[in-house]
Amino acid sequence: MSSLVAYEDSESEDENFELNMARTSTQTESCYEKQQVTAWKSSGVEPSLHSFIPQAARSAQDFHKTIPKGNTSSLYCHSQPLNLASPYCCDNTAATHLCSDSRAPLNVGETEGRLSSLQRLPHIIQRSDNRLKSSKRLCSDLSGVRPYMPKRQRLGTVAAMEDSKFTGEQTKSNQTTESPILSGVSERIRHYIDEKLGVAGIPRKLLMSLGGHQGPVNTLQWSPIPHLSHLLLSASMDKTFKVWDGAESGRCLRAYTCHTGAVRDACWTPCGRRLLTGSFDNTAVITDVETGQQVGRFDNQFKVMCLGLHPSIPETFLCGGYSSVVKAWDSRCSKVVKLYKASIQQTLDILFLRGGVEFITSSDCVSRDSADRTLIAWDFQTTAKLSNQIYHERYTCPSLALHPLEEAFVAQTNGDYMAAFSSQKPYKMNKRRRYEGHKVEGYAVRCQFSLDGGILASGSSTGSAYFYNYHNAHLLHTLHAHRQACLCVSQHPVLPATAATCDWAGEIKLLLPVG
Repeated sequence: MSSLVAYEDSESEDENFELNMARTSTQTESCYEKQQVTAWKSSGVEPSLHSFIPQAARSAQDFHKTIPKGNTSSLYCHSQPLNLASPYCCDNTAATHLCSDSRAPLNVGETEGRLSSLQRLPHIIQRSDNRLKSSKRLCSDLSGVRPYMPKRQRLGTVAAMEDSKFTGEQTKSNQTTESPILSGVSERIRHYIDEKLGVAGIPRKLLMSLGGHQGPVNTLQWSPIPHLSHLLLSASMDKTFKVWDGAESGRCLRAYTCHTGAVRDACWTPCGRRLLTGSFDNTAVITDVETGQQVGRFDNQFKVMCLGLHPSIPETFLCGGYSSVVKAWDSRCSKVVKLYKASIQQTLDILFLRGGVEFITSSDCVSRDSADRTLIAWDFQTTAKLSNQIYHERYTCPSLALHPLEEAFVAQTNGDYMAAFSSQKPYKMNKRRRYEGHKVEGYAVRCQFSLDGGILASGSSTGSAYFYNYHNAHLLHTLHAHRQACLCVSQHPVLPATAATCDWAGEIKLLLPVG
């Protein structure tokens, strides 16, 4: 059975056949030469040397000149040597006899050798020519066969091709000329910008569904700039993050492909012109909203699951993920300025407290009897642990949310409830406020406050959006928005009773008040 893999040092069957034929022909010619010499000796007739020289050799090497006749002992080889520099002349024996310039008399044995060499010359040329043709035919036959390549090298080549393809698609996507994103103000939002902050309402119906992501959407966030708050940011496990017109048309304004892994977290910078994203490709990226170009790229050497922008120093942010270390980056110099080390496996969420002097991290570390390291308070400047005795129940907390007005924060727990804590030392849990009724069931369900802090919203594993009264922990309304798990509910900072939700199937929906 013939192999489909070609090796460089292998020979085709045709080439072997031709070489064997050439060897057989050479042996036949040698026998013929011996017979001719034997006949010459027995007959006693002295043949002409000219008759033994092939026509091709005579014309090329001037053997048409007269050769002395008479006794064989007076024969001389012609003084002009053959052109043995030709690539066809590859027989060493023939070269030795034909290149001699000696005028010494030749005896019968030497004459026999030279006659034999001269007769073999055209066959040597023909044999070399056949080899050359066989080599060329072999190369042409193997032009469509891929050479063998080791598996490791083959995988490396495929990865390099994918990287180059991804880079080309990213450049093409980012350099595509599109309409400006930050230039216009939505007419719907313009009406509410100058109004005083009122009581937040509760959305009651679905406005539209936004499709475009091919994987679960992990988070949603409206632009923090009031006149640009119609822009909605989404981050997905399909390795992209997008900006939508969430107030009117619902169309995708731009898709960003800066990551090669799932985008786990994303947020707007305070200026509203840049986006900070964290991905499973171990990087955090700052991207310009308008141009789509990367402003900075930060390699954390672990999968990034959560980000935290410093409220007072916008150039500084925290990265946490599949590591026991939380890193503080300075985007101006692209360097790690601080490290926060804890004996945990991964960080699920990061929350800066008011002023940015302290922050809280949530981990998946649960001991046998308590969860004393599930929530850890840190000093930002000294990197010291302030407390790890904040939450004592045996549930992990996938997300955290800071109250916009009061000194408090809440933690979403896998116990199917949200717990409230004081943001002042010693960070006591408020046991009177327990927001329950929704289910989490292991999903990274996020929770968020309204701008006035009166309503606490949460997604659920059942696909519904839940709205609670923050002050008395009563459930105000439940809106079934998705068929799969609802991972985030983001309330609009300007429009009353307006929110956006996302789910595990990659769908985004806009919720509005009745009327």
